[in-house]
Amino acid sequence: MDKYRIYLTGVGGQGTLLATVVLAESAIYAGYNVVASEVHGMAQRGGVVESTVMIGDIKSSIISDGEADVLLGFEPLETYRAIRKCSAGSVVVSNTVPVIPYGVAIGKGSYPDVDKLLDFIGSKVKRLITIDAQVLAQQAGAVLSANMAMLGALAKSGALPVPKEAFEETIRTKTKASFVETNLRAFELGLASQ
Repeated sequence: MDKYRIYLTGVGGQGTLLATVVLAESAIYAGYNVVASEVHGMAQRGGVVESTVMIGDIKSSIISDGEADVLLGFEPLETYRAIRKCSAGSVVVSNTVPVIPYGVAIGKGSYPDVDKLLDFIGSKVKRLITIDAQVLAQQAGAVLSANMAMLGALAKSGALPVPKEAFEETIRTKTKASFVETNLRAFELGLASQ
């Protein structure tokens, strides 16, 4: 395959946009053409954050329904909501830890059963990889590094032609100096999680 369409989704505060930058820059470092885009939405209020990374000779950053080769979901309900972007040949990497919406937190709704969400997702795609990114990030030293653990799991999946060394170099050069070592540890834990 010479073209890869990656759809990333999460909620504000999960580092979805930084993960997008690291993924795009890693692919560039590995020698690929890249087009990336992001939609912030209500990110600062815990709203949905969506972005795309296209690797290869792709001119548009839009992923139509059924076109994503990879879905990287930082929150299980948002992964479920984005499943329309996938096909039976897609690979999905999803965090298993929910971010409870405000309405659920105040008792005005309920969060769906995560196992049922993931079972449904798994039945619709070629491969589903799940990790508890928060636990891995805590083991690495900072819960904010969950996005790097997710990228580690993505790198390990083999769904993309980007080598782990490209991710590691990009993490060293594109993340805050004070978080580099923690981010690298989280990435390595994500790699080892499968």
